[in-house]
Amino acid sequence: MHLAQLNIGRMRYPTDDLRVADFMDNLDRVNAIADRSPGFVWRLQDESGNATGIHTFDDPHMLVNMSVWQSTEDLERFVWQTLHVRFYRRRAEWFEMLESHHAVMWWVDPGHIPDLAEAKERLAELDENGPSGRAFGWADLPAARLWRQARCA
Repeated sequence: MHLAQLNIGRMRYPTDDLRVADFMDNLDRVNAIADRSPGFVWRLQDESGNATGIHTFDDPHMLVNMSVWQSTEDLERFVWQTLHVRFYRRRAEWFEMLESHHAVMWWVDPGHIPDLAEAKERLAELDENGPSGRAFGWADLPAARLWRQARCA
C-alpha cells in the first residue's frame, strides 16, 4: 500500500502579499526536494508546478497540498529531515489555525492517484469519526502502520 496525504491551510494574507513572500518564493524549491525524495510517487500540481491555483473549497484563501508516498517513513523523512521542516515550523506566520484537522492520510493501492473529492471525504471522515484505517493523522502513524499490515495480509 502507498500513503496518500492531504493538508490544507487558510492563508492569513493573499498569496501576493509581502508577508507571505518567503513562503511563496520557496514553494518551487521545497516541491523540487519532494519530487527527488526517496519514496515520492506523485503530488497535486497545476501548470505553475504547485497547487496554489487549485481551489477545492469555497474559500479562495484555502490552499491544498496532496501527495502520494511509498510509505509513512518516506513522507516523514521528507517532512522532518529536509528544508521542508524550516517552513513547517513557520506555518503560524502564514496560515490561520483551523478548527478542524488540517491534515489527513490514508492508504491507497499502488498506482492509484486520489482526487480532491476523495481527499476531502477522508478529511471529513477524520473530523467526524476520529482516526481509523481509512483516515488518520500524524499522531496516529504507529496504529496506521498496523492498519496497513492488516490490510495487506
